[in-house]
Amino acid sequence: LSGGRERCYHLYIPPRYDPGRPAPVVFSFHGFLSNPESQALISGWHDLADRAGFLVVYPQGTSFPQRWNSSGSWGADAVDDVQFFREMLASLPALVNVDTSRVYVNGFSNGGGMAVRIGCSASEAVASIGSVAGAVVNVESCQPSRPVPVMAFHGTADPVVGYHGDMPLPGLHYGADLTRAPSRFLPAEEWTAAWAAGNGCDPSPAVLPQEGDVSGVHYAGCLEDADVVFYSVHEGGHTWPGGWPIPIVVGRTSNDIDATQELWGFYRDYQLPAP
Repeated sequence: LSGGRERCYHLYIPPRYDPGRPAPVVFSFHGFLSNPESQALISGWHDLADRAGFLVVYPQGTSFPQRWNSSGSWGADAVDDVQFFREMLASLPALVNVDTSRVYVNGFSNGGGMAVRIGCSASEAVASIGSVAGAVVNVESCQPSRPVPVMAFHGTADPVVGYHGDMPLPGLHYGADLTRAPSRFLPAEEWTAAWAAGNGCDPSPAVLPQEGDVSGVHYAGCLEDADVVFYSVHEGGHTWPGGWPIPIVVGRTSNDIDATQELWGFYRDYQLPAP
């Protein structure tokens, strides 16, 4: 139980898992209207875990349609999903041998916004976070206890969570209940730059070499080396780059970058400092 509600998550244990050695764990939050099984298919985290030997947790949201309370005030009947994250993490040692210094969080769409909120509110528990097509509402009030490294991806033609913060198809987020929706999301470039500023990074990011339809920037020189990397996918839709194409009309899925591979490569550079 979490907050008086029965909650659940799917824990993926790869064949290479050695119970005698603490393993990193990746939490991957599904999007609005979705579920853990769909997130596993879209992102392919379990396939990479098979090769790299880390654990994967796919949490399940609440309400109908299933969603995350990624802003603290809307989206899931004031459910405390940050507390749910803490409780999931606390429950894992009874099941598997977890390296608590290497806990990584990411998500898609509403789940990407949830990953950002966890970075704001549970920074002491996560080594790094990631967001794909993230529905990010607010980072102005974000006060992490330490600089948190971030990698994010967003398609410039996203028809659901607009690249510039617009909501082209708001009904996909809230069904018939639009009264609780934010007026808009934060533009992708804006919130990542704000996060980099909060991490004390150099305000002039390095431009990454373009690969196909993907360009990016890398904010370095940050406090505690907590870098911020942002990838723009030209004409990319509301999709997971390099992942399974979502079978509804949400735009093109780029194969010029693999978000899962890139996130894991980024994560490996970070672990929480010793207490």
